[in-house]
Amino acid sequence: MTEATPSPALAPAPAMRPMAERFRGYLPVVVDVETGGFDWNRHALLEIAAVPIELDDAGRFVPGEVASAHLEPAPGTSIDPKSLEVTGIILDHPFRMAKPEKEALDHVFAAVRAAVRRQACQRAILVGHNAHFDLHFLNAAVARVQHKRNPFHPFSVFDTVTLGGVAYGQTVLARALKAAGLAWDPAEAHSAVYDAERTAELFCKIANAWFMTPASGR
Repeated sequence: MTEATPSPALAPAPAMRPMAERFRGYLPVVVDVETGGFDWNRHALLEIAAVPIELDDAGRFVPGEVASAHLEPAPGTSIDPKSLEVTGIILDHPFRMAKPEKEALDHVFAAVRAAVRRQACQRAILVGHNAHFDLHFLNAAVARVQHKRNPFHPFSVFDTVTLGGVAYGQTVLARALKAAGLAWDPAEAHSAVYDAERTAELFCKIANAWFMTPASGR
């Protein structure tokens, strides 16, 4: 007599599974950085924003509360003036309230670790648009200050460039958001907070379409 195979109907619906079971114990956290150039070993980290992905009462992915900081250029780093023309960052603006690099990372990492604990996950995994760019700058800052409590996986990421290309045939953030029916304001672009919040919306839209489909078998 063979053992009966459990009916799929008896398994928890994908949308009702806790976050800790969705991504092998990792919590997706959207990160965006604004920098003084493209070389993470040489150019300064100037802004960082992190948006943890949460679950609503129906088990859908939703953006959590953003944690962000403006940073003072770290000693030994440089800034390409052309990058400031793109981002619009005014380094000596009186309301910028920039923090030293270690203090800024402490602030953002504390919020991320709290979200990881809240969702009963083991670690955060960075979500970004061209995610390895953000991760490289983050890891370079962690190395500079010898931070011992980095909550992020050191090399794995979820990239919304790939997800947007698969879901909508668009790899540019603004175009992917438009294809997804989400808002994008070019005047607000190149702010770490704005870009992270919009990227979080895009990730949630795509992930919900995947996880809420029973035929996906997850």
